[in-house]
Amino acid sequence: MILVLGGTTEGRIVARILEEAGKPFLYSTKGGGQEMELVHGKRICGAMDEKVMTECCSNEHIGLIIDAAHPFAVQLHQTVAGVAAQLGLPVIRYERKYPPRNPDFIWCDDYVDAMQKMRQHKVSRLLAWTGVNTIRPLKAFWSEHESFFRILDREDSRRIAMEQGFPTDHLLFYQEESDEDMIRQIAPDAILTKESGTSGFFEEKTHAAVKYGIPVYVIKRPQLSPFFLSVDGEFGLRREIYRLLPGFFDLHCGLTTGSCATAAAKAALYGILYKKELSDMEIQLPSGESVTLPIASVEEDSSGVTCSVIKESGDDPDVTNGCVIRVHVQVIEGDGDNEPEVCLKAGPGVGTVTLPGLGLEVGGPAINQTPRRMIESELRRLVASSGRKISSMIVTVSVDHGEELAKRTFNPKLGIVGGISIIGTSGIVRPFSSEAFVASIRKEIQVAKAIGSPQLVINSGAKSERFLKSYLASLNLPLQAYVHYGNFIGDTVRIAVETGFRKIIMGLMLGKAVKLAEGALDTHSKKVIMNRDYLLHTAEKAHCGTDILSAIRSLTLARELWQIISPEAFPDFYQLILQDCYRSCKPLLQSANLDLLLISEEGKVIPLRTV
Repeated sequence: MILVLGGTTEGRIVARILEEAGKPFLYSTKGGGQEMELVHGKRICGAMDEKVMTECCSNEHIGLIIDAAHPFAVQLHQTVAGVAAQLGLPVIRYERKYPPRNPDFIWCDDYVDAMQKMRQHKVSRLLAWTGVNTIRPLKAFWSEHESFFRILDREDSRRIAMEQGFPTDHLLFYQEESDEDMIRQIAPDAILTKESGTSGFFEEKTHAAVKYGIPVYVIKRPQLSPFFLSVDGEFGLRREIYRLLPGFFDLHCGLTTGSCATAAAKAALYGILYKKELSDMEIQLPSGESVTLPIASVEEDSSGVTCSVIKESGDDPDVTNGCVIRVHVQVIEGDGDNEPEVCLKAGPGVGTVTLPGLGLEVGGPAINQTPRRMIESELRRLVASSGRKISSMIVTVSVDHGEELAKRTFNPKLGIVGGISIIGTSGIVRPFSSEAFVASIRKEIQVAKAIGSPQLVINSGAKSERFLKSYLASLNLPLQAYVHYGNFIGDTVRIAVETGFRKIIMGLMLGKAVKLAEGALDTHSKKVIMNRDYLLHTAEKAHCGTDILSAIRSLTLARELWQIISPEAFPDFYQLILQDCYRSCKPLLQSANLDLLLISEEGKVIPLRTV
């Protein structure tokens, strides 16, 4: 079991991630104010001291604590540290994202330090955005200087303020007016806030103060136990859970080729700038999360440095899992003040683009846009922090055995020759990702459009495609016109229409046709199964005999219908199925035309007659 200390935005994120595992866990909050819908998690409410938390962890067989509580919940963090030390439990701290500390702000170690500095600077009218629970520790200041506190408009918050004797006419409430309106109304000498991070709207709060030239005093976030394992995003949390509780998630995520290439490139540049070899390298994913990847090798030559990273796809059936991604970086010194240019090149095993439609330059390396941005931003930040004057960097990405691996991907069909693509939109590989499959469909359709194919032929897989190519041979369509939808019929039709195709041909094997006929635009067996009642109803409408109806009742696979119902004897049966398939797709078509072709196991094609 896992114990989560939540009550925050970060707590919600942790709960959502743990829910995906389908395993039980505990979600603890001090009060019941945070509404949560949990399926596998059990909600517990009430403050826990060290004794209560120890008993909870022992009784519930807790093997891991995830601290996602507010950064200023100092007592709770100390309790967690004490319980973890006593029971020998690991603790993951799911940390907020914090912007860099603005040097123009006045940074304070704690409330005592803040009061001392405000007195020194003769602050006499304070607007505090630190919350109701800071009224007590700041009492020595507001008792002597006019102060206003913004708090939540709740009965318990009002009660806490009244118990401290704070004047009620100096209480302000969230959502009554904007930060700017509040500053104009109060006209404070200073703003006091806490380093609450992105989810605490720190930048939004301070932006208004900066705009009006109001000095900003900030309480630094408290230091946590050095024994907590800190993560600041979904992948980091998952990776630590994989390591600490291997069985909690049945499937593990990995990192994309783009993330691997970024880490290798950054490590190579670091070696050039600082003459040091690193065993791992931290990069930032597109989400802003920081992850660290191990560096497998570092090699220096006369022109630069090459570093390698071994791709780990987790449990995704990825052909690149375990492959070695190498990046060579060469720098060209300069004396200008502009950002250095980054020139990306395809080395051995990385493909070259030969067709339009991928959003990449024809003749250029098959490195997708997100990995390009990741590599460029990491290298430019590293150069900026080093102070070196560099005009450009030549970055050559290679993949061991990439040319052979590419034959097992969509690359040949997309017109990418000579190797694999460096890809990834999030930097993370999620196992058996439907998003990745749909993204591949979109790329294929874009290529088909870019090369000028007049029609798009969508089909479930290689078998149906083979039959369709023979049936449609007279159309002389390019190879790229044939796109596999797998189970994602609805997404494929929608993307085809969005891309601008006005003529779409869909090939259907009978199993998927029966599901689509009832409106299932995603035909995965986990989401929809064959409905015998639908088949019986359709057979009755087609005037099939009682012997056929009896055979349908014992049917196990839809394709067995070909042996039960002859297309020649009962053509209406298959036409009725195709008509229902068309009705399922019609809302997606807009002005596009859709031709439906039903394909038998032997390759016989039955077209839908005019609807």
